[in-house]
Amino acid sequence: MIHPCLRCGACCAHFRVAFHWSEADFGLGGVVPVELTEKLDAHRLAMRGTWAQRPHCIALEGTLGESVRCGIYARRPSVCRDVEPSWENGNSSAQCDNSRMAHGLEPLTPQDWIDFAAVNTA
Repeated sequence: MIHPCLRCGACCAHFRVAFHWSEADFGLGGVVPVELTEKLDAHRLAMRGTWAQRPHCIALEGTLGESVRCGIYARRPSVCRDVEPSWENGNSSAQCDNSRMAHGLEPLTPQDWIDFAAVNTA
């Protein structure tokens, strides 16, 4: 069984991914590829595709709700790192639940993580 996020991708196709410009400035320790961003305002960049009426991050690869991955996972912005999947750490996440429901996916449950752990520790 693969991680539930790798079968989802809804958050990457629901929210505007905005972050401070320094996260894409390699001279300041930023890691986000600047060519995948667009200027949002004087202080923030957004991942291309997420500032659209129907957001879809340029770094999202695969088919939403089936099999997805972040093409820049190790270099993703802090706001992406901060999104917690519902129940992965014992708490629900309105961000996760809302984005999944917007794409016709059921919210994650504690059972999803029990099943994931059982398969991946056996």
